[in-house]
This record gives sequence, C-alpha cells and structure tokens, in this order.
Amino acid sequence: MMPKQQEIEVPLLAALEKLGGKAKPQDVYALVTQAFPQLTSADLAEQLQSGSSKWTNRIQWVRQRLVNSGDIQSPGYGIWGITANGRARLRNGLPAAQSVTPGSPASAVVSSTPPTATQEPPSNFEETVEDYITAFKAKVLQKLHDLTPKQFEEFAGALLKAYGFQNVTVTGKSGDGGIDGHGELKVGLAVLNAGFQCKRWEGPVGSKEVQAFRGAVQGQFEQGYFFTTSTFSRAAQDESIRKGAAPIILFDGEQLVQIMIEKGIGVKRVPVEVCEDQVEDLLAQNP
Repeated sequence: MMPKQQEIEVPLLAALEKLGGKAKPQDVYALVTQAFPQLTSADLAEQLQSGSSKWTNRIQWVRQRLVNSGDIQSPGYGIWGITANGRARLRNGLPAAQSVTPGSPASAVVSSTPPTATQEPPSNFEETVEDYITAFKAKVLQKLHDLTPKQFEEFAGALLKAYGFQNVTVTGKSGDGGIDGHGELKVGLAVLNAGFQCKRWEGPVGSKEVQAFRGAVQGQFEQGYFFTTSTFSRAAQDESIRKGAAPIILFDGEQLVQIMIEKGIGVKRVPVEVCEDQVEDLLAQNP
C-alpha cells in the first residue's frame, strides 16, 4: 500500500537535505522511494488513467503542499530546494506541513494530528472540490515555472496549435528581437499572422516589456501573444490595447492554467463517482 501524503513530507525534505539542499525531481524520487521499502514493484508500476506514475504523482502533490507551507522552494527552473523553514521541520521533527505557517518559526505549531480512519468525510463536497481545484492549479502553475526557457516556448507553441493555429514555429533563438515563435490563424477567408513571446518570471511583467515586444511584432505580424508564468502590471495591460498599435494578447500564469483545464491541454479530466445516501427515500417508498 502506498504511503499517505503526510507520511511522505518528512522523507521528501530529508531527501533534499541529503542531496545538498536542492536537486532535480528524478533524483529526489529515487531517494524518497528508498525511504519506503514496503513499496512493491506493483506499487511503483501503478499508473493513473493519464498513463503517468501514480507514485511520482503523489510525490509531486506532496512537494506542492510543502511549497504552500514554505518548506520547499524553487531555486531554479526544474529544481526543488529545501528552505530554512523545511530544515527547521527536520530538526524539530514536525510531521504536518499544514501545521507551520509559511515564514513563521517552526515552533508555531497549531496541530499535527493526522486524520484517522474513523474521521467523518467532509460534508460539503463542493467546497472539497474547490479546495482540490485550487491546489491542482497551483501544482500545474509550478510545473510551468519549472520548465526550461525552450520547454516553455514549446508549450506556448503547443497551446496555439490546440487553438487552431497552423504552421507554428518555435525559433528557439536568443537575440531574436523578442519573437520566440510565430504561427498563422485562419479567420474566415483571411490568414492572421501572429508572433509570440514567453517569459517565465516571478514578478509582474511591465509595460516596457510589452512595448518592446510590440516593436518586434509591428511590420512582421498583425498580432502578438505574450505568455508569462507570472502576472502583468496594470500599465502592461493598458499598453497591450493601446489605440493605433498592433494588439498584444496577454496570458498570465493563472490564465494559462485555466485554459489548460478548460481545453484539456496537458490536463486530463477524470470522472469521479459520487455516492448519495437515499435510505430515507427508500423507506418512504416502502412503508
């Protein structure tokens, strides 16, 4: 039987600490797996409906929990790193990530009692789903942050293809005037030529970046598409729709994840069966 997410938290932090404080996910998976010798080959071979490993997917979810709690950070793209908060958890033997407020001393423990088998399930299923979706979006956005520049450009190209763009090309070059790729979209009898740029930023993208991208777009394309893993400042949003200039369509990190979910791009929806208690109805029909 696979360990629960809570049981994986400390071994995951310990693996990062053993690997020097930061490492690539594949190296972390191997060490975390060693911490659970009870895992069978069948457990490790089990797959989700999407075809990905159920075990590594569970570790990824735990990583996201620890990112949210401030115990893990992303010191570089495609790299997991333990924080001072995470090291404090290891020293003090704190079991539950949700018991530590990000940025607070490790001693600020509210509760570390894990859920028991007899605990009642949540009564409000809708709220449970909302919590899951929020956590899932954060996990997907973190994956976008972890992509290399080339991978993020290829992701943007795949996104445009899914929306019907044709002849999509990813340049993969630096010093290309801000154009990371381009494609064509048929609109009626006309063909719209568009260029796109990608930035994996932590802070907001400003108006200067939008202006520079428009300068590269004008004269070559009718529209520009600007993708970022972060956000756009208000000035950047205003600049993108400036009258008399080529329009620049902005996509921030949250919008990208929402599009992925809605359109099934890099995300697979799995139907979930929900049971409803109807004992009273049954008795009412059979007095």
